[in-house]
Amino acid sequence: MSSAEQAHVDRPTGPDLRSGQLRNLILATVASTVGFWAWTVVGPLSKRYAQQMDLSSSETALLVAMPIFVGSIARVPVGALTDRYGGRVMFTVILGITAPLVLLTGLAGQLNNVAVLLIVAFFLGIAGTVFAIGIPFCSAWYEASRKGFATGVFGAGMVGTAVSAFFTPRLVAGVGYLPAHVIIAVVVAVMAVVTWLGLRESPVRAGVVPQPMLPKIRHAFTLKVTWQLCFLYGVVFGAFVAFSNYLPTYLNTVYAFDAAAAGTRTAGFAVAAVVARPIGGVIADRIGPKIVSLVSYAGTVVLAMVVAFQPIDEVAYGSTFLAMAVFLGLGTGGVFAWVSRAAPAKDVGTIGGIIAAAGGLGGYFPPLVMGATYNAEHNSYFVGLTLLAVFAVVALLLALTVRNGGRVDERVPA
Repeated sequence: MSSAEQAHVDRPTGPDLRSGQLRNLILATVASTVGFWAWTVVGPLSKRYAQQMDLSSSETALLVAMPIFVGSIARVPVGALTDRYGGRVMFTVILGITAPLVLLTGLAGQLNNVAVLLIVAFFLGIAGTVFAIGIPFCSAWYEASRKGFATGVFGAGMVGTAVSAFFTPRLVAGVGYLPAHVIIAVVVAVMAVVTWLGLRESPVRAGVVPQPMLPKIRHAFTLKVTWQLCFLYGVVFGAFVAFSNYLPTYLNTVYAFDAAAAGTRTAGFAVAAVVARPIGGVIADRIGPKIVSLVSYAGTVVLAMVVAFQPIDEVAYGSTFLAMAVFLGLGTGGVFAWVSRAAPAKDVGTIGGIIAAAGGLGGYFPPLVMGATYNAEHNSYFVGLTLLAVFAVVALLLALTVRNGGRVDERVPA
C-alpha cells in the first residue's frame, strides 16, 4: 500500500450527516408547526372572548399576549434541556404536555371567566418552546455551510401561526368552540407520538456527556454575542409574533373585518414571513447574516411607518403588511443563521434557547403596548407602530457590530 493510500485510510472520517438529515428536518418542522398552532390558538378567537367577557382593548391584548410570555421565558431552560437530553425527548415531552393544555383552554373559554382563561393561557405558552428544541436539533444535523438552511427551514414551522389564524375560527364555526379545541388537542397528541417514533438524534451527539443545566445557562449569559443576538432577534421575531397574534384584533378595530376575514389576512401575513425565513437563512449561508439582517431592519423601518399612517385602500395596506412580513421573515432567518456561527458549538442549544426567548418576549410586549397606546378618538395605533420603527433602527445599528457576519470562510474563530 502506498503512503498516499495509507494516509487516505488513516484519515479520520466525520459522522454521516447525510443519512436521515432531511427526514429529521422535515419532521421537526412539522412538529414545530403543530406546536405553534397550539401556542397561538387564543389570538384568532380574541374577538369572541372580548365580546363574551366584555373585555377592554387592554384586557384583550393581555389575554392574547399571555401564552407568548411563558412560551418565551421557558425557552431558556428548554433550550438547555435540549442540549442535555436531545430533541427527540424534548419534542415528545413538550407536545405531550401541550395537548391537554389546549383542551383546558377550550374548557376555560366555556366558563366565560377571564381570570381562569388567563391562567390556562399562561401555561399554554409552553407550546411555544418547541422553537428552542428544534434549532439545536436541526442545526446538529447539518454541516457549518448549511446550518442557515437548516435553521431557516425549521423556522418555517412558524407557519403554525398561519394555520391557527386560518383554521381555528373556521373550526369553531364549523364544529363548535369546544369540539374545535378537542380536535386541535388530538392533533398535538398524535404529533407527540410521531416525534417519539420518528425523530433520531444527529450522530454528532454520540458520546456527548450531559452537563448541568444551570452552569450552561449562566455561562451563556456571560457571552456578549448572546445579548447582541437577543436584541436583534427580539425585534424581528417579536414583531412577527406580535402581528401574528394581534393582527386579527388590529384588523377588526381599524378596518372592521370579522374573525374569519381577519384570520385569513393574518394567515397571509404569517405565510409570507414563513416563506421568507428559509430564504433568509440560505442567503445568509451565501453572503453572510449581517447583510440579510441590515436589509430586514431597513425594510421594517420604512414599512412600519407606512402602516402607522393607516392607508385606507386594502391593496395599499394589504401589500404593505405582506412586504413587512417578508422583511421580518428574512430577518428571522438571517439572525438565527448567526447563532451557529457566533456561538460556541457546545452552547448552541442553550444560547439558541435564550435568543428564542428574547424573540418571544419581543412578541409579548407589543400587543400590550398596542392596546395601551390605542387612540380611540382617532381609531389609531400610530404610537405603537412608530415604536416598532424606532427599535428597528436601533437593531440596524447594532447589527453592524456583531462578529462573524460574513461568509463562512470569513469567520473569526469563536
